[in-house]
Amino acid sequence: MKQKTIYLIRHGETDYNRQGVVQGSGVDSDLNALGQAQAQAFYQAYQHIPFAKVYTSKLRRTRQSVQQFIEAGIPHESYAGLNEISWGAREGKMPNSFDNEYYRTLIENWAAGHTDYPTEEGESPNEVARRQKPVIDLILSRPDENPVLICMHGRAIRILLSWLMNESLATMDRYEHSNLCLYKLTYDYETRVFRIDVANDSTHLLALVMHP
Repeated sequence: MKQKTIYLIRHGETDYNRQGVVQGSGVDSDLNALGQAQAQAFYQAYQHIPFAKVYTSKLRRTRQSVQQFIEAGIPHESYAGLNEISWGAREGKMPNSFDNEYYRTLIENWAAGHTDYPTEEGESPNEVARRQKPVIDLILSRPDENPVLICMHGRAIRILLSWLMNESLATMDRYEHSNLCLYKLTYDYETRVFRIDVANDSTHLLALVMHP
């Protein structure tokens, strides 16, 4: 029975993450010192896995999170379809009380099933899922690439996992994530079903001295 193993990680910390600033797909930030340390810790823990390919979004923070695997000679491809959701007019801004009300309304709409409801001048979860699907189809069309490592973004991961598990995007917020967390997935080519083997795992970061 042919299966494919996918290691799915979120990028490491950026200064925007630490400050609570909205990034989305329009802010191409770099990892900060802690994010670089998280990337190093993940590499130390998983460098023994014989990844056939590394996939990232087009944003620097994902490539920087897996840079050591790329430097070790593992082939790498990047796709805009894996980018974070576009938060539109809110990107690069610090959420304030007005913004918090805005985000609360947004999340409530999505949780109620209105996943075609877009961010202000940005994307809806449905639009993100539609651009993710061709990339995932491409990855699955290469069964000999096994296992693979994919580095993405928080909201994009929630959207991805929801539809991979054949669930409504309204359930996406139950898929928790943290910087440089790991989801390990198995795809069965016979049943065309995904299984989540590891969820939001960050045990590889335990050795880090977490900065306040």
